[in-house]
Amino acid sequence: MKKTSTRLADGRELIYFDSRDDVVRDAVDRRPLDPVASSTQIRRDPLLGDAVAVASHRQARTYHPPADECPLCPSEGDRLSEIPDSSYDVAVFENRFPSLAGDAGRCEVVCFTSDHEASFADLTEEQAGLVLEAWTDRTAEMAQLPSVEQVFCFENRGAEIGVTLGHPHGQIYGYPFTTPRTALMLRSLAEYKERTGGRNLFDDVLAEERTGERVVIEGDHWVAFVPYAAHWPYEVHLYPKRRVPDLLALDDAARTEFPQVYLELLRRFDRIFGAGEPPTPYISAWHQAPFGTLDACGGIDGVRRHDFALHLELFTIRRTSGKLKFLAGSESGMSVFINDVPPETAAQRLREVASS
Repeated sequence: MKKTSTRLADGRELIYFDSRDDVVRDAVDRRPLDPVASSTQIRRDPLLGDAVAVASHRQARTYHPPADECPLCPSEGDRLSEIPDSSYDVAVFENRFPSLAGDAGRCEVVCFTSDHEASFADLTEEQAGLVLEAWTDRTAEMAQLPSVEQVFCFENRGAEIGVTLGHPHGQIYGYPFTTPRTALMLRSLAEYKERTGGRNLFDDVLAEERTGERVVIEGDHWVAFVPYAAHWPYEVHLYPKRRVPDLLALDDAARTEFPQVYLELLRRFDRIFGAGEPPTPYISAWHQAPFGTLDACGGIDGVRRHDFALHLELFTIRRTSGKLKFLAGSESGMSVFINDVPPETAAQRLREVASS
């Protein structure tokens, strides 16, 4: 892999990740851009203890542009985009309309391929492996920023999810705090460790799931399953069999096998609802251990970074053909999910639609 870092016209960082070492990336951003102005504020809710990012400048962000004006496609002739070069393998750049910026963190966009009509599931194993390298590199770089405590790599796919740019891409958020979802996991991890005399909750959950009927795919180094208490109609958790706290700690064997397993999962998601259905909307989310607080002496309630288990959660809001799962009163008002599809049924369906 070759990594080339450059700057866009407004000073934002752009990084090319290439599979070949002989590629030269010297194209210049010719757009007359003003410097990025971010008005992000982090406001803490005194009752819930969580945080809200208030980012009014995002109201002006690009919204459903036609394909020939996509800002994530390579630049061509007089059509200039966020990618100055005429082609790329994987490209990462600072978001022009960030939810988090400066002392409030950092937001980056990850373009998985220059092919506007593709999706992640269309990538080759080599291409998917390059995306994994980009995620890992950005996690390592963001972890060094004093404003970042947790790094979150994710993909929103589909208009039903709220995606405003159709080009295959994801995002990376560097939060200046430990997110509420992770804080809940850490609390459960600490309580379980205390209650069981030092056992690891992630290890025991994974061991239990591997013996049951909810396993979807199991390789030599990764296992994918529908969790016992799945929140979403079709939800799969993907774990490396060797517990590691983040993407940086994956060994070569796990890195090699990841594209095979992940691409198979994505392709099965597109087959859930049968032929003729539009592509399945989904969210794909990496959960990594926070940096900083868990590294401190004693960790948090006796939990250290190495106790956390890196994993990916993949889920769709489509519950059946032509119908979506909406977060209504119970989910939005009280955070109590009601799932219409039994997890065992979802796992069976995902096993049945194995891609050829």
